[in-house]
Amino acid sequence: MEELKDLINKAHYVAFLTGAGVSTPSGIPDYRSKNGLYKKEEYDFPPEYMLSHDNLIKHPDIFHQFVVENMYFPDAEPNVIHKKMAEISNKKGIIVTQNVDKLHTKAGAKHVVEFHGNLYDHIHCLTCGKEFDYKYYLKDYRHHEDDGIIRPGTTVLYGESINPDNLENAVSAVSNADLIIVAGTSFKVYPFAGLLAYRSPDAKLVAINKENLGLDESVLAITDDAANVFAQL
Repeated sequence: MEELKDLINKAHYVAFLTGAGVSTPSGIPDYRSKNGLYKKEEYDFPPEYMLSHDNLIKHPDIFHQFVVENMYFPDAEPNVIHKKMAEISNKKGIIVTQNVDKLHTKAGAKHVVEFHGNLYDHIHCLTCGKEFDYKYYLKDYRHHEDDGIIRPGTTVLYGESINPDNLENAVSAVSNADLIIVAGTSFKVYPFAGLLAYRSPDAKLVAINKENLGLDESVLAITDDAANVFAQL
Protein backbone atom coordinates (compact mmCIF):
# COMPACT_ATOMS: atom_id res chain seq x y z
CA MET A 1 0.00 0.00 0.00
CA GLU A 2 2.80 2.41 0.82
CA GLU A 3 4.41 1.73 -2.54
CA LEU A 4 1.09 2.33 -4.31
CA LYS A 5 0.52 5.61 -2.46
CA ASP A 6 4.04 6.74 -3.36
CA LEU A 7 3.53 5.89 -7.04
CA ILE A 8 0.26 7.86 -7.16
CA ASN A 9 1.77 10.86 -5.38
CA LYS A 10 4.75 11.00 -7.75
CA ALA A 11 2.82 10.34 -10.97
CA HIS A 12 2.16 13.18 -13.40
CA TYR A 13 -0.65 11.39 -15.28
CA VAL A 14 -2.55 8.33 -14.03
CA ALA A 15 -4.59 6.07 -16.31
CA PHE A 16 -7.04 3.76 -14.57
CA LEU A 17 -8.16 0.71 -16.57
CA THR A 18 -11.25 -0.71 -14.89
CA GLY A 19 -13.62 -3.66 -15.20
CA ALA A 20 -16.63 -5.21 -13.53
CA GLY A 21 -14.85 -5.85 -10.22
CA VAL A 22 -14.88 -2.10 -9.60
CA SER A 23 -18.70 -2.08 -9.54
CA THR A 24 -19.38 -5.28 -7.57
CA PRO A 25 -19.19 -3.41 -4.23
CA SER A 26 -22.08 -1.30 -5.59
CA GLY A 27 -24.19 -4.43 -6.00
CA ILE A 28 -23.61 -5.01 -9.73
CA PRO A 29 -22.57 -8.60 -10.55
CA ASP A 30 -19.38 -9.20 -12.50
CA TYR A 31 -19.06 -11.49 -15.51
CA ARG A 32 -16.40 -14.14 -15.12
CA SER A 33 -16.06 -14.94 -11.41
CA LYS A 34 -17.57 -18.15 -10.02
CA ASN A 35 -20.81 -16.30 -9.22
CA GLY A 36 -20.66 -14.03 -12.25
CA LEU A 37 -23.15 -13.48 -15.05
CA TYR A 38 -21.34 -15.80 -17.44
CA LYS A 39 -21.66 -18.74 -15.02
CA LYS A 40 -25.46 -18.74 -15.11
CA GLU A 41 -26.96 -21.85 -16.68
CA GLU A 42 -30.67 -21.05 -16.94
CA TYR A 43 -30.48 -19.50 -20.40
CA ASP A 44 -30.95 -21.10 -23.81
CA PHE A 45 -27.80 -19.55 -25.27
CA PRO A 46 -24.31 -18.75 -23.91
CA PRO A 47 -24.11 -15.27 -22.30
CA GLU A 48 -21.78 -14.05 -25.04
CA TYR A 49 -24.52 -14.80 -27.58
CA MET A 50 -27.21 -13.32 -25.34
CA LEU A 51 -25.29 -10.04 -25.43
CA SER A 52 -24.61 -10.15 -29.17
CA HIS A 53 -25.83 -8.00 -32.04
CA ASP A 54 -27.06 -11.18 -33.70
CA ASN A 55 -29.32 -11.98 -30.75
CA LEU A 56 -30.62 -8.40 -30.63
CA ILE A 57 -31.76 -8.65 -34.25
CA LYS A 58 -32.91 -12.29 -34.39
CA HIS A 59 -34.41 -12.68 -30.89
CA PRO A 60 -35.13 -9.15 -29.60
CA ASP A 61 -37.48 -10.49 -26.92
CA ILE A 62 -34.84 -12.87 -25.49
CA PHE A 63 -32.16 -10.18 -25.75
CA HIS A 64 -34.35 -7.63 -23.97
CA GLN A 65 -35.27 -9.97 -21.13
CA PHE A 66 -31.64 -10.91 -20.54
CA VAL A 67 -30.38 -7.33 -20.57
CA VAL A 68 -33.14 -5.97 -18.33
CA GLU A 69 -32.79 -8.81 -15.80
CA ASN A 70 -29.00 -8.82 -15.66
CA MET A 71 -27.50 -5.53 -16.81
CA TYR A 72 -29.59 -2.62 -15.53
CA PHE A 73 -28.99 -1.37 -11.98
CA PRO A 74 -30.18 2.24 -12.09
CA ASP A 75 -30.30 2.58 -8.31
CA ALA A 76 -26.67 1.50 -7.82
CA GLU A 77 -24.45 4.13 -6.23
CA PRO A 78 -20.71 4.75 -6.68
CA ASN A 79 -18.50 3.06 -4.11
CA VAL A 80 -15.16 4.02 -2.59
CA ILE A 81 -13.27 2.85 -5.70
CA HIS A 82 -15.26 5.07 -8.05
CA LYS A 83 -14.97 8.03 -5.68
CA LYS A 84 -11.22 7.72 -5.11
CA MET A 85 -10.55 7.22 -8.83
CA ALA A 86 -12.65 10.29 -9.62
CA GLU A 87 -10.68 12.33 -7.10
CA ILE A 88 -7.31 11.28 -8.51
CA SER A 89 -8.21 11.38 -12.20
CA ASN A 90 -9.84 14.81 -11.93
CA LYS A 91 -6.52 16.15 -10.69
CA LYS A 92 -4.12 14.32 -12.97
CA GLY A 93 -5.46 11.52 -15.09
CA ILE A 94 -8.20 9.60 -16.81
CA ILE A 95 -10.37 6.48 -16.39
CA VAL A 96 -10.80 3.97 -19.21
CA THR A 97 -13.55 1.55 -18.25
CA GLN A 98 -15.15 -1.56 -19.69
CA ASN A 99 -18.18 -0.95 -17.48
CA VAL A 100 -21.48 0.19 -18.96
CA ASP A 101 -23.08 1.34 -15.69
CA LYS A 102 -21.97 5.02 -15.72
CA LEU A 103 -20.90 4.84 -12.06
CA HIS A 104 -17.54 6.50 -12.73
CA THR A 105 -19.37 9.51 -14.14
CA LYS A 106 -21.94 9.36 -11.34
CA ALA A 107 -19.05 9.56 -8.87
CA GLY A 108 -18.02 12.87 -10.42
CA ALA A 109 -15.18 11.75 -12.68
CA LYS A 110 -14.69 14.29 -15.46
CA HIS A 111 -12.28 12.35 -17.66
CA VAL A 112 -13.82 8.98 -18.53
CA VAL A 113 -13.54 6.84 -21.65
CA GLU A 114 -16.42 4.35 -21.74
CA PHE A 115 -14.65 1.78 -23.90
CA HIS A 116 -17.77 -0.36 -24.35
CA GLY A 117 -20.26 2.52 -24.21
CA ASN A 118 -23.05 2.54 -21.62
CA LEU A 119 -26.63 1.37 -21.14
CA TYR A 120 -28.21 4.75 -20.47
CA ASP A 121 -27.23 7.19 -23.24
CA HIS A 122 -28.70 7.21 -26.76
CA ILE A 123 -31.22 4.40 -26.32
CA HIS A 124 -32.84 4.45 -29.76
CA CYS A 125 -35.04 2.76 -32.32
CA LEU A 126 -33.05 0.93 -34.98
CA THR A 127 -35.66 1.80 -37.62
CA CYS A 128 -36.19 5.54 -37.18
CA GLY A 129 -33.53 6.60 -34.67
CA LYS A 130 -35.97 8.07 -32.12
CA GLU A 131 -34.43 8.15 -28.66
CA PHE A 132 -36.02 6.81 -25.48
CA ASP A 133 -35.47 7.07 -21.76
CA TYR A 134 -34.03 3.94 -20.16
CA LYS A 135 -37.18 3.63 -18.04
CA TYR A 136 -39.21 3.07 -21.22
CA TYR A 137 -36.71 0.47 -22.40
CA LEU A 138 -36.98 -1.45 -19.14
CA LYS A 139 -40.66 -2.01 -19.96
CA ASP A 140 -40.60 -2.49 -23.74
CA TYR A 141 -38.13 -3.12 -26.56
CA ARG A 142 -40.52 -2.11 -29.35
CA HIS A 143 -41.12 1.31 -30.84
CA HIS A 144 -44.78 0.82 -31.64
CA GLU A 145 -45.05 3.67 -34.14
CA ASP A 146 -42.92 1.75 -36.67
CA ASP A 147 -42.49 -1.63 -34.92
CA GLY A 148 -38.75 -0.97 -34.70
CA ILE A 149 -36.43 -2.68 -32.22
CA ILE A 150 -35.09 -0.39 -29.49
CA ARG A 151 -31.38 -0.70 -28.83
CA PRO A 152 -30.00 -0.26 -25.26
CA GLY A 153 -27.74 2.76 -25.41
CA THR A 154 -24.23 2.99 -26.82
CA THR A 155 -23.22 -0.39 -25.40
CA VAL A 156 -20.92 -2.38 -27.68
CA LEU A 157 -22.38 -5.85 -28.22
CA TYR A 158 -20.54 -9.01 -29.22
CA GLY A 159 -20.07 -8.92 -32.98
CA GLU A 160 -19.77 -5.11 -33.06
CA SER A 161 -16.72 -2.87 -33.34
CA ILE A 162 -15.48 -0.49 -30.67
CA ASN A 163 -16.39 3.14 -31.33
CA PRO A 164 -13.30 4.56 -33.11
CA ASP A 165 -13.27 7.66 -30.89
CA ASN A 166 -13.32 5.52 -27.74
CA LEU A 167 -10.49 3.39 -29.07
CA GLU A 168 -8.40 6.41 -30.01
CA ASN A 169 -9.01 8.10 -26.65
CA ALA A 170 -8.15 4.90 -24.74
CA VAL A 171 -4.90 4.42 -26.65
CA SER A 172 -3.99 8.06 -26.03
CA ALA A 173 -4.73 7.69 -22.30
CA VAL A 174 -2.48 4.65 -21.93
CA SER A 175 0.36 6.01 -24.04
CA ASN A 176 0.43 9.35 -22.17
CA ALA A 177 0.32 7.87 -18.66
CA ASP A 178 3.38 7.48 -16.46
CA LEU A 179 1.30 5.34 -14.07
CA ILE A 180 -1.29 2.79 -15.16
CA ILE A 181 -3.53 1.15 -12.58
CA VAL A 182 -5.53 -1.89 -13.71
CA ALA A 183 -8.37 -2.65 -11.30
CA GLY A 184 -11.26 -5.11 -11.11
CA THR A 185 -10.80 -6.79 -14.49
CA SER A 186 -9.76 -10.27 -15.59
CA PHE A 187 -8.07 -8.58 -18.56
CA LYS A 188 -9.29 -11.31 -20.92
CA VAL A 189 -11.51 -9.30 -23.27
CA TYR A 190 -9.93 -7.82 -26.39
CA PRO A 191 -9.29 -5.23 -27.65
CA PHE A 192 -9.41 -3.76 -24.11
CA ALA A 193 -6.76 -6.21 -22.86
CA GLY A 194 -4.51 -5.11 -25.72
CA LEU A 195 -4.33 -1.51 -24.55
CA LEU A 196 -1.20 -2.21 -22.51
CA ALA A 197 0.67 -2.62 -25.80
CA TYR A 198 0.55 1.19 -26.01
CA ARG A 199 2.11 1.70 -22.57
CA SER A 200 5.24 3.82 -22.44
CA PRO A 201 8.34 1.74 -21.58
CA ASP A 202 8.92 3.99 -18.56
CA ALA A 203 5.36 3.86 -17.24
CA LYS A 204 4.77 2.07 -13.96
CA LEU A 205 2.04 -0.58 -13.92
CA VAL A 206 -0.11 -1.64 -10.96
CA ALA A 207 -2.65 -4.49 -11.07
CA ILE A 208 -5.32 -4.70 -8.36
CA ASN A 209 -7.54 -7.77 -8.62
CA LYS A 210 -8.87 -10.60 -6.47
CA GLU A 211 -7.04 -13.04 -8.73
CA ASN A 212 -3.46 -12.66 -9.96
CA LEU A 213 -3.48 -11.59 -13.61
CA GLY A 214 -0.18 -13.27 -14.35
CA LEU A 215 1.51 -10.12 -15.67
CA ASP A 216 5.30 -9.80 -15.71
CA GLU A 217 7.42 -9.28 -12.61
CA SER A 218 7.83 -5.54 -13.20
CA VAL A 219 4.17 -5.08 -12.26
CA LEU A 220 3.15 -4.16 -8.73
CA ALA A 221 0.48 -6.84 -8.23
CA ILE A 222 -1.95 -6.40 -5.34
CA THR A 223 -4.14 -9.49 -4.99
CA ASP A 224 -7.02 -8.11 -2.97
CA ASP A 225 -10.51 -6.72 -3.28
CA ALA A 226 -10.15 -3.31 -4.94
CA ALA A 227 -12.54 -1.77 -2.39
CA ASN A 228 -10.15 -2.71 0.43
CA VAL A 229 -7.25 -1.16 -1.44
CA PHE A 230 -8.91 2.12 -2.41
CA ALA A 231 -10.38 2.57 1.06
CA GLN A 232 -6.78 2.89 2.30
CA LEU A 233 -5.70 5.53 -0.22
